[in-house]
Amino acid sequence: MNIAAVADTHTVIWYIYASPKISRTAKLFIDNAASERLYIGVSAITLAEIVYLIEKQRISRDVYDMLVQKLDDPQNVMTELQVNSEIIRFMRLIPRNDIPDFPDRIIAATAKRFDVPLITRDDKIRAADIKWIW
Repeated sequence: MNIAAVADTHTVIWYIYASPKISRTAKLFIDNAASERLYIGVSAITLAEIVYLIEKQRISRDVYDMLVQKLDDPQNVMTELQVNSEIIRFMRLIPRNDIPDFPDRIIAATAKRFDVPLITRDDKIRAADIKWIW
């Protein structure tokens, strides 16, 4: 599977809803990946984080269902990437002081594992030793 980048949780949500919050650069990168039949990785931790945000009533309940529908569609640019021991080994390479948020660290480790940029607006992640797009 050809992964062009990994998207953080907010990027995934904003892309699905065509939100103006997603940067033009990020949107174009994802659109170009789709046209080149490449994938944007979505860490399984993003699904868990979306459930958490729904429970806190910070996002709409349909976000989870929409994302799962996209992930189930083989023609969609987004593909789920499992959290496994290999990802956790890469997580150990990212100092907790650089990226203290647990889900963000797993997502960043996923990008490191696949040696691709992370699509993120998060300033802490962008300040860390991570390739990023925004």
